[in-house]
Amino acid sequence: MGWVKNKFEFLLPDIMRRVPFVPTPHQIVRRMLDLADVSRGEVVLDLGAGDGRILVDAVRRFDASAVGVEDNPKRILLATRNIERSGVSDKVKLLNQNLLEASLRNADVVTLYLLPEMNRALVPKMIRELKPSARVVAHDFPLPGIKPTKREKINHNGVFHYVYLYNFDKQSRLPVKRF
Repeated sequence: MGWVKNKFEFLLPDIMRRVPFVPTPHQIVRRMLDLADVSRGEVVLDLGAGDGRILVDAVRRFDASAVGVEDNPKRILLATRNIERSGVSDKVKLLNQNLLEASLRNADVVTLYLLPEMNRALVPKMIRELKPSARVVAHDFPLPGIKPTKREKINHNGVFHYVYLYNFDKQSRLPVKRF
């Protein structure tokens, strides 16, 4: 599948190939997973897993299975270390791959804290691959063209963050605008 990345990479702005690592504050992580109403045994997929904190919280608090997708090898090492220290390695899988190449088909919940350009690039893939019962929770940057089921404003140490919940049932898939 490497040819897919090479074939289409020229379409992506340079910034999308180097998504900065900005950890989601733990308070926001908790709210994201609560808002998604994660259930025991569900698969939580974190696109841009960074240090693995969302994966750890999903396993510890909800007894979910977790999959993290991260294209930066240094962040994979950081996430691996944090997951091992947390004692949840048996329920977490890390994939070192481009976010646009990751399969979304098995995900019950998708979490992301990505730049708007990457969210825009992921929307068609989400529409094609997510099962109707899937939920997506975006931190700070909404999914363009899709109406959120819920939006919350959260004050974290004097800084306001937004969390957007999307339910990918048939109704949510209809109002997609052209970009």
